[in-house]
Amino acid sequence: MKNRRLLTTGLLGFALLICLPTLGEADQGASQSSKSTQSEMAYIPGGRYTPLFKDSTDSPIVRPFLLDRYAVTNRRYHAFTQHNPKWSKDNIKSVFSDGNYLQHMTPLKMDTLAETPVTNVSWFSARAYCKSVGKRLPSLAEWEYAAQASDTNRDGRNDPAYRQKILEWYSRPADNLLPNVKDTPANYWGVHGMHGVIWELVNDFNTALVTGESRGDTQLELSLFCGAGAVSSVDPSDYAAFMRYALRSSYRANYTMRSLGFRCARDANQH
Repeated sequence: MKNRRLLTTGLLGFALLICLPTLGEADQGASQSSKSTQSEMAYIPGGRYTPLFKDSTDSPIVRPFLLDRYAVTNRRYHAFTQHNPKWSKDNIKSVFSDGNYLQHMTPLKMDTLAETPVTNVSWFSARAYCKSVGKRLPSLAEWEYAAQASDTNRDGRNDPAYRQKILEWYSRPADNLLPNVKDTPANYWGVHGMHGVIWELVNDFNTALVTGESRGDTQLELSLFCGAGAVSSVDPSDYAAFMRYALRSSYRANYTMRSLGFRCARDANQH
């Protein structure tokens, strides 16, 4: 009996010795995964964001969040469609995208396009991609809050040199071949290519309407049109912000554009 107990204890100890390295490897794997996520996303501390068409006393608080350092690439999006065929070019339903969906993505071009920002995607498909990797699209306030950082200052809106640089980016014709995402400039938070590469989707793109609901058009939103829009804005000199708001206001969730892509975000307290 005593010998049997000793044998059982010995086998249990041997099993634990075998398992311990495995558990250690698992912890190491989880840690590496966490570090990988941290390296791919930038931490954006909370702060107050002043919308272009809101009074400064009505500025919402942006809570701390994580934002992808780089726009989603063609390589990653292609892998997403391989694992989720309903979002492939051949299978996507028209209600989720127009006819230009992924029109640039062909097998012959993938080597060249792999690390460049994916475009010709819809809001529906971008949101599905972010969800598939445990993330979400950034809100308009989050995106604008992160994008107001220059390369040296968390708020570069009052830096004439930085504003001029953005205007020069926006005034250039769109490049036929977009740059590698890691070759695009980083801002103060370490987020690359927020300006001058592509337009980017946000989750609540339709919250800044330039046309009102039909039963109320007699008085609401009229201050957003043409010259009246500039008069009613918080900063009439921020022409680049006007362009972003105008694009979002004209957009529909199934639209695609060859210069429109996205990146993902995540709550800072999300594990």
